[in-house]
Amino acid sequence: LVGFRGRLARMTKRYPFPNPANETSARLVAAGVVIISAAFLLTNSTLVLLALTYGFAARVIAGPAFSPLALFVTRIITPKINFSHKLVPGPPKRFAQTIGLTFAATALTLTLLDYSFAAQLVIAALIFAATLESVFAICLGCIMFSFLMKLGVIPQSVCESCNDITLRTQSVGTAN
Repeated sequence: LVGFRGRLARMTKRYPFPNPANETSARLVAAGVVIISAAFLLTNSTLVLLALTYGFAARVIAGPAFSPLALFVTRIITPKINFSHKLVPGPPKRFAQTIGLTFAATALTLTLLDYSFAAQLVIAALIFAATLESVFAICLGCIMFSFLMKLGVIPQSVCESCNDITLRTQSVGTAN
């Protein structure tokens, strides 16, 4: 386990989560999550759920570096969108990906244990949250992150930029 943690720490340093993160890319990834999650609800395919879980795990560990969905969004779609992209702090977005991973992994476990209806309920909740993010830019994970920072569960040092309102008002042409 110690060796795994060391490799994981090296990987997250080599492939850091974007900070700041491009909100357009985050919203487009959330839209992809909605589509993949809906595909699971329609097919009840464990493979679809496995792909969804892998995508979240890849984004939590290494940002977009190993997530096919995030790579597609950040390398192909976002650069073609011709308007100013808002930059937002990365740590809350990573936390939101971790919550998504928790939902996807829970649904995968429930499916493997033959509790498919419970898995579908978990994925329906994930669809709700991802739809809020993709359509309305309401990130429930980010809201939870902020609340946990206010409670002192997450130290202020984890996201100093979360308290810097100027970062939230920055925008760029087609940055990732």
